[in-house]
Amino acid sequence: MTSMLAKYAQLLVHYCVEIKEGERLYVASTTLAEPLVREVYREAVRAGAQVEVDLSFREKGNIFMKEAGTAQLKYLPTLYKKAMEEFDAYLNIMAPFNLREDQAVDPEKSRIRKAATKPISEMYFKRTATRELKRNLCQYPTLANAQEAGMSFEDYEKFVYSACRLYEDDPAAAWLEVRRSQQRIVDLLNKKEKVQYKGEGIDITFSAKGRTWINSDGQTNMPSGEVYTSPVEDSVNGVIHYTYPVVYAGHAVEGITLWVKDGYVEKWEAKQGKKLLDDVFKLPGARRFGEAAIGTNYKIDRFTKNILFDEKIGGTVHMAIGQSYLQTGGKNQSSIHWDMIADMKNGGEIYADDEKIYDSGKFIF
Repeated sequence: MTSMLAKYAQLLVHYCVEIKEGERLYVASTTLAEPLVREVYREAVRAGAQVEVDLSFREKGNIFMKEAGTAQLKYLPTLYKKAMEEFDAYLNIMAPFNLREDQAVDPEKSRIRKAATKPISEMYFKRTATRELKRNLCQYPTLANAQEAGMSFEDYEKFVYSACRLYEDDPAAAWLEVRRSQQRIVDLLNKKEKVQYKGEGIDITFSAKGRTWINSDGQTNMPSGEVYTSPVEDSVNGVIHYTYPVVYAGHAVEGITLWVKDGYVEKWEAKQGKKLLDDVFKLPGARRFGEAAIGTNYKIDRFTKNILFDEKIGGTVHMAIGQSYLQTGGKNQSSIHWDMIADMKNGGEIYADDEKIYDSGKFIF
């Protein structure tokens, strides 16, 4: 296990955030991930970085949201704020104790906290868009994640490490090959304007004119394996049914269908959790799309209720409501960016400028 975590740390430090001597690295996680954090710390210090570590303990967020008064909710965490504004790299290692911890949070307190931290979020999006702040979001396997995925802990560990290509002799070289293979996809899409997703319950079009398709090759997320853009805000038209459940603040919503006209979600349905969907669509910017993407990681072969993995499932597409990505040219602003995923393996098609480029979960060019 130590050998595997050392390999993981080498990938994160040298490939994902490309640490250089003298750079400042901010590592955030929970105490559960201490074995991986220790190896990351070792590798980054060896590389000459200045490393700051922030480890959360069990129920920290829940205690804060229950007990904090208004002044505390508006207070900005000093180290996190400074890191987002000034540091060179940010590594967020997800390692949750309890995936339902935030279910009972007071909505008004949550609103105050989001409003207070908005300037930090905006700085984060601005600096990560240009890679002025090199960031990576990754996963340390925990029992909570394994249970959510319906897997034994041992099987979940293997799933995570396989998705990250850590069983390869040279994981970084494997991700460079992913970069190379996906580049031909973004090269094609960046020459096109109109894109159409078609499938069971899906017939939706959007324009990517003037926008950039991004090759997500493991540097900003580990694992990755997707190509994505932000559609022109008023260009999305049609209907899309999302095959998989989605989770927001610990609550699941299933069987979502959205009807869209001129970029605006006019109508929505859900087989379970529609009330949450109703509430989310009241948020500014939530009824427009911030992302359209295609998952390409075929080592992620199952749904785990973890968006870091699920949005990359090979043979799926996703369209996220809310915040756009600045690096793609997107302009929509929102406090939410919520990915929703549709399976395309059973006859799904993608057309680019009316040319069929994808069939049943695979590109065909």
